[in-house]
Amino acid sequence: MTLQQATRLLDDHQYPTDTERLVADHGDHELDLPNGSETLGDVFERVGQETYDSPREAREAMYCALSSKAVGRRHYSDRDPTTLGTAGPGQVSF
Repeated sequence: MTLQQATRLLDDHQYPTDTERLVADHGDHELDLPNGSETLGDVFERVGQETYDSPREAREAMYCALSSKAVGRRHYSDRDPTTLGTAGPGQVSF
């Protein structure tokens, strides 16, 4: 399932709820991430025991607890300057 599908799943859950209930109800759903996959159970177990009063709180907890598998290229930024000693693209002024 995509993160967008997981977000909709959390939006449809009954609130207030807690981590234990989310893991019991949705923990076996597998998230397809750029560098692999993990279950919602794995994600929410990283959060610890919390109570969520709204879908927004649950979504924020999910996004904060995603592993590095959810990150494209780690330590990459297209805004970083070219490494010293290498030839990079020329600077363009707009």
